[in-house]
Amino acid sequence: MIAEQLYDEAAIEARVRELGAAITRDYAGLNPMVVGVLTASAVFLADLTRAIDIPCEFDVIALTRYQDAEGLRFVKDTSASVEGRHVILVEDTIDTGLTLQYVSRTLRARQPASLEICTLLDRPHRRIAGLEVKYRGFEIPDVFVVGYGLDYQGQYRELPALYAHGSWPR
Repeated sequence: MIAEQLYDEAAIEARVRELGAAITRDYAGLNPMVVGVLTASAVFLADLTRAIDIPCEFDVIALTRYQDAEGLRFVKDTSASVEGRHVILVEDTIDTGLTLQYVSRTLRARQPASLEICTLLDRPHRRIAGLEVKYRGFEIPDVFVVGYGLDYQGQYRELPALYAHGSWPR
């Protein structure tokens, strides 16, 4: 059940353009590698890369949860090496930050020239991991969000706006 609308299509579009402009300014002449964490970040990643007005490489990774010590594993890794590259890691939502901490640590071990984080939605009040988020779309309250690529049980990804969902998934 969808509850209130948090951000409409125009607000999202404007914020994504602002993030793209900041990345364009910060990475002028550097040809950054923009790496999205699938699946929920796909819509944001596509819009963000179109808002970046400099040459950049586009790639995606995918993760799965396991019961080992880390609890995570790459299912799909970057297609190209990140060594010596300026990497911008793109995520849809950061909560505890543990997933992104694992991804950041893994990619940093491959010696990129730099690695920064860009997220559409951020819940810093839930943060456990020590992450520095350079590019932040919106700070959101402790609600489950659907739309603009984010889903609840495979539904609502197609919605152009972001909505609070009636309950956290179990």
